[in-house]
Amino acid sequence: MMHMTFYWSKNATILFDGWITKTWLGYILSLAALFLAALFNEYVVSRRILLIQASKSPGGLRKPLMGDCTEPPPSSIDGWLHRAVESILFVVNSALGLLLMLAAMSFNGGVFVSIVVGLGVGYFVFRSGDRIGSGAAGREAKIREEACDTSCCT
Repeated sequence: MMHMTFYWSKNATILFDGWITKTWLGYILSLAALFLAALFNEYVVSRRILLIQASKSPGGLRKPLMGDCTEPPPSSIDGWLHRAVESILFVVNSALGLLLMLAAMSFNGGVFVSIVVGLGVGYFVFRSGDRIGSGAAGREAKIREEACDTSCCT
């Protein structure tokens, strides 16, 4: 039966018909797997942010994160490989995030809580330094402020 409201039970169908929990052991292992998947999702986000930062040269930015500079992308093999790895990380992050969302839509309370706690712990472990002025987000915010000066947009 498909639930349309939150319910609390060890009997849950998660993502597909083959992933059904009927015992407490199966339910707890499923919650642990979802927790680890959410944790891994935040890890992938943190690696992608670090990869983006690594692509920025000390002298400035090749192209802005948000903006309309028309500078062409780098044509070197390293630039292409870097963009390919960044794209793969984006796809993994997006697919995992969508699968976690679909798992949460099972409306099982334990599944929802394990995903949310996994995302929170993952954020704390891998990205809690991402505040304005520190960590990855702070560096990205500073880069965005300087991104489109007259040298790149003329």
